[in-house]
Order: sequence, then C-alpha cells, then structure tokens
Amino acid sequence: MAQLIIALKILWWILRRNVRRIIWNLFLAFIPLVLSFWLFRGRRSRSFTWWLGFVVFFAFLPNAPYILTDIIHLINDVRAVRSVWIVTLVVFPLHILFIASGFEAYVLSLLNMGYYLYRIGKSQWILAAELTTHALCAVGIYLGRFPRFNTWDIITQPDVLVETVIDDVTGKVPLVIICLTFIITTILYWLVKQVTLAAIWQRDASIFPQHLSDRSNFPQTKY
Repeated sequence: MAQLIIALKILWWILRRNVRRIIWNLFLAFIPLVLSFWLFRGRRSRSFTWWLGFVVFFAFLPNAPYILTDIIHLINDVRAVRSVWIVTLVVFPLHILFIASGFEAYVLSLLNMGYYLYRIGKSQWILAAELTTHALCAVGIYLGRFPRFNTWDIITQPDVLVETVIDDVTGKVPLVIICLTFIITTILYWLVKQVTLAAIWQRDASIFPQHLSDRSNFPQTKY
C-alpha cells in the first residue's frame, strides 16, 4: 500500500510538472495547422487577409518542430524518477505522444501547403518550399531554445530579434546547431511524411475498396 501511494505521488508530480507546458506548446503547434487548412485547403483568393494569415502561419510554424527539443524534459524526468514502471507506463508515453503530436502538426501543415502548390500548378516548387521551410524553422527553433525568443517577439521587440539574428545566429556554434537542426528536421519530416501519406492512402482505400486491386484507378490524394 505504501508503494502504491509513493507511485501515485510520483505520477502526480510528473503530471503537474509537464501538463501545463505540454498543453501550451501543443496549442502553439496547432495554430499553424489550423491556419494551413484555412489557407491552403479552401478556394480563397490571395487577398490581404490571406497574406496576413500566411505571415501568421509562418510566424507560428517553428513552434511545431520546436517540440522535438522538448526531449530534454523526457531525459530530465527519466533521471528524476527511479521507478521503472512509472518511466515505462507514464513518462515515455506522455512525452512521446506529445512530441509526435507536435511534429505531426508540422508535417500536416506542410502537406497542406504542398497540396496548395499542386492545385495552383506549382508542384515543381513543393520540394524547394519544404526545404526552405525547414531552414527557416531551424533558425526559429534555435532562437526559441537558446536566446529564448517567442513568436510574439516579432512584434514586441523586433529590433532585439533582428540584432540577435545578425550577431548571434551568424556565429560558428549557432550555425552548426542550426544546420544540425535543419538536417534532423528534414530527415524526420521525410519519414513522417511517408507514414502520413500511407495512412491517408489506407483511409481512402477503405472508402473505395473496389479500387484496391488497381491502384492506378485509385483517387489519389495530391500533395
């Protein structure tokens, strides 16, 4: 009974320590996902409102892959908790689900952008747009993790942000970190993108089972 009480106390400590941060970071990560559906899945003209939404979309987008850096909290929790059962049944599932959800929001956001480019006849730009986005997000991730800037600092202190980008990000160590972040983000994006597209295909195949025997006749989802 005493061990159960101790386990419950540890569980409560883990949840209290992480839940608020997880909810907030997921909220920030899902903002660009919601905007991507509004921007890229509808039939809206590129009006002033559309371009404003596009700017906001890119301003918030680094918050989604930024969640990958929260693996440091997983490491800290594993070190702090001595119970193998709590680590296995609570700590790992909580953090992995959190990180996977945030990065999936990033993947879906870019898939929606790719769909939009395909729809307007610019499918040859998709790869370049993805790589450019990864690079910009790598810079954003660095600014968020190390100098600790937030998305709204673009408005509240743009001068400090620009000064930091010029003075700090152009240094050797920051550039190495940004390049590594770009590589990791690109690789993970490609892997998760394949899984996501396969899941979409499976979902659509279940709706159109008569086409399973001939994939060429299958109504593909274009990205």
